[in-house]
Amino acid sequence: MSRDIIIDRVIQKFKDRSDVGFKKYGVTLKDDDQPLDTWLTHIQEELMDAVNYIEKVKDVLYMKTVSDYQESTDFTEEEIEAINKANAEHYPEFYKPE
Repeated sequence: MSRDIIIDRVIQKFKDRSDVGFKKYGVTLKDDDQPLDTWLTHIQEELMDAVNYIEKVKDVLYMKTVSDYQESTDFTEEEIEAINKANAEHYPEFYKPE
């Protein structure tokens, strides 16, 4: 155990992830001798997934922020609609007129 519990958790996650990979592919990362272009494709795909996850979290946080803000204000429905329309250009996926 290290002096930092966060580091301990990260190390354990790496070990757990290695176990999942070995169970799935039957080979350790050290012994996996795929060509470099295959490794680059794996990296690219993982980073693309990470960007998708970031975008999802941003969407959730944005919607929570908007919802919390609307609940904590005394704006009328018309004022809220005007705010939503003003944001529609920047976040068109969130604005759906009724």
